[in-house]
Amino acid sequence: MKTGFDAAQLVSQIQAWGQELAFSQISVAGVDLSAAEPGLRAWLSAGCHGEMAYMAAHGMKRARPAELVPGTLSVVTARMDYLPRDTPEGWQGIEFARLRQPGEAVVSMYARGRDYHKVLRNRLQALAERIADAVGPLGHRVFTDSAPVLEVELARRSGQGWRGKHTLLLHRDAGSMFFLGEIYLDLALPPSEPVSDHCGACSACMDVCPTQAIVAPQRLDARRCISYLTIEHPGPIPEALRPLMGNRIYGCDDCQLACPWNKFARRSPLPDFDAREGLRGAALATLFAWSEAEFLRRTEGSPIRRIGHERWLRNIAVALGNALRMQPDDGVRSALQARAQHASALVREHVAWALAQG
Repeated sequence: MKTGFDAAQLVSQIQAWGQELAFSQISVAGVDLSAAEPGLRAWLSAGCHGEMAYMAAHGMKRARPAELVPGTLSVVTARMDYLPRDTPEGWQGIEFARLRQPGEAVVSMYARGRDYHKVLRNRLQALAERIADAVGPLGHRVFTDSAPVLEVELARRSGQGWRGKHTLLLHRDAGSMFFLGEIYLDLALPPSEPVSDHCGACSACMDVCPTQAIVAPQRLDARRCISYLTIEHPGPIPEALRPLMGNRIYGCDDCQLACPWNKFARRSPLPDFDAREGLRGAALATLFAWSEAEFLRRTEGSPIRRIGHERWLRNIAVALGNALRMQPDDGVRSALQARAQHASALVREHVAWALAQG
């Protein structure tokens, strides 16, 4: 254990450094997450993780920081707002309106800019290096949605907010439009105080979910979640769920758009999260026409790139089918027919389904 420093004073210093690095909040959590294990075990046993095999593969290690990174004594938790700098007032209503434009492609707000994994990881690493400069040799690892880490639980325990009924973290002054990251440290630091729950009787997030994936307060069945289906799920999207996806082609923000606390969501000061050209307000048919080379070029440095061109086309085919069902359109039909003989059986299946909708 490191000696010769004032732990409470160091936490204050880490928080100041975090602010300089554009983090919205820095806190500290302990490493005993045993109380979260029964819930995690039940969620996995029920198969709610779908085909995210890595969730089950790591088992309870997710709830045991000192097993994941031996020697870990405390966890620095970080929060970073991601609304683009030019987000207008009334943005929640504007985003809901996009969902009523069947020919428009809707990409989740967090994914319209630069890949958050890179932005957070670089800044967390810089923060860890500053801590090491202050205390000497330091064992640490930084994470941002990149390993078996119970991110929301660690953030909740360290006072970053409370877990909303949609399972995401909520903050009274920032809603839920932020990313989370962690630094596991072999350094004993005083944990931050948790905050109380402020959802009350509100069930807006549960009520608005297009696929009713929030099966109970704080319990999400990923197999029904549009974010899971469009990003993590590798195979055919279940036919019963396709009409419910509307024009959402990557992720889904509905539960956050409906949350009253998000009227307090904050804009990021960083240009990284500004929406890149072509990912806001684009026509489905335009994106469907991207070749694989164009897809890779346009999604360079974006979190979207990791789903690959095949899933991209699968997702857009479903959205085009939904548009066709709502309003017959020769342009949409032509766009789909151009991919009817695609080399991928997955794409062909979804195109055939889409064409049958109108």
